[in-house]
Amino acid sequence: MASRDSEFLKNFWIPNHVLVPNSEVDHGQIVGDGPKCPVLVFVNSKSGGQLGGELLKTYRALLKDKQVYDLGEETPDKVLSRIYANLENLKVQGDPLAISTMERLRLIVAGGDGTAGWLLGVVCDLKLSHSPPIATVPLGTGNNLPFAFGWGKKNPGTDEQSVLSFLNQVMKAKEMRIDNWHLLMRMKIPKHGACEPIAPLDLPHSLHAFHRVSETDELNIEGCHTFRGGFWNYFSMGMDAQVSYAFHSERKLHPEKFKNQLVNQSTYAKLGCTQGWFLASLFHPPSRNIAHMGKVKVMKAHGLWEDLEIPSSIRSIVCLNLPSFSGGFNPWGTPNRRRRRDAEFTPPYVDDGLIEVVGFRDAWHGLVLLHPNGHGTRLAQAKRIRFEFHKGAADHTYMRIDGEPWKQPLPVDDDTVLVEISHHGQVNMLATHESKSKSVHDPSSPYHHDAEEDDDDDEDSLADEFRKFGAAETFKIPDEVDIAHLS
Repeated sequence: MASRDSEFLKNFWIPNHVLVPNSEVDHGQIVGDGPKCPVLVFVNSKSGGQLGGELLKTYRALLKDKQVYDLGEETPDKVLSRIYANLENLKVQGDPLAISTMERLRLIVAGGDGTAGWLLGVVCDLKLSHSPPIATVPLGTGNNLPFAFGWGKKNPGTDEQSVLSFLNQVMKAKEMRIDNWHLLMRMKIPKHGACEPIAPLDLPHSLHAFHRVSETDELNIEGCHTFRGGFWNYFSMGMDAQVSYAFHSERKLHPEKFKNQLVNQSTYAKLGCTQGWFLASLFHPPSRNIAHMGKVKVMKAHGLWEDLEIPSSIRSIVCLNLPSFSGGFNPWGTPNRRRRRDAEFTPPYVDDGLIEVVGFRDAWHGLVLLHPNGHGTRLAQAKRIRFEFHKGAADHTYMRIDGEPWKQPLPVDDDTVLVEISHHGQVNMLATHESKSKSVHDPSSPYHHDAEEDDDDDEDSLADEFRKFGAAETFKIPDEVDIAHLS
């Protein structure tokens, strides 16, 4: 390793006694008051085909062994609990290096959106005295989280120079608070059959993974199945989640076919066609449109629920926290002054305690997002949102949290399936100067200026205009598909 690179890496090396309990202080590795930007790295070695494993080797070659962890070998909650317990113990003893490490520590997570969400959930739930900000390495298919904060959406290089360049970005990145959203699902135990979620794959073993609560959990109610989870980017329901479910089911059956990001995206696009996303009026009966499956309520002011009117044609609904969905699109866009005034809409901030609710009719409608100022059907901005599903129109629907889909059976008896989304604290992220996410507390944000944005309202004409184009993931038409046979 060149001496220049070695000097640069000293900014990130954490003293051994901070990482390993009961170890001796290595004064030879300490410069001044400790590293400028101490980091812990978590890599999902199974993400990105072979890239995850290669990236893991490179980070371990450049940093100390106890700074880099394979999530397939050790979970982040165990790692962080152990390290922070040691840091707190050293802090009580007055160790200045432990104190500076806690204040400056930054986390790096390499994997898909599910992996990144796993780490974010752990950090949030550990309720650390000083929550470390997190940088995300895009190593999945959609990479919505990294893209939202300026880290890109293409799989990274795994060589030493690429990693050194990324570390330099981490050191220069700014901290940004983002909202965390809690999801509660409750249903009465049915008299016949099952009503529990059916997942096509093993969800991450995260404190925020969607799971059934125990009998001792305060959220548990006798006679009901109660599930809880959390998300950072979005919760969606309907046809887009159906396509995602088909993709994950196929990947679970044939993992050997999903080793390449481009192949994954192409497969996703093909499934969008075979699942009828582009011919929704034929393949998707009106009874499974959102408005026909149940009621939707929103809370805009504290304690006040009101009914939300959903257009009868909406087949997919997205509750969005970050401005990155389906491979980097922003379904909410930026409402112009008239829209802000008439509909009481605001620009999408990631730390304002509000979630944006957007609807889509089909994939053609989704193509409006290809236009620089295109957006879906804006339905609401709310502090909380509640879905109430009753027996009737459909026996199931599809849902997903940050890219993790499942098939959700709906009531077969005279019961209700309740899904409620509410604010659940915040966590720190790291953002580059190319970040798409905006903070309500950042005066440099363009949203704070009273400029008139272009806001296209004629969604149908935009959809027609972009029928000949492709889009990322759910809204993309594969090149080999003849559009003449679709319309």
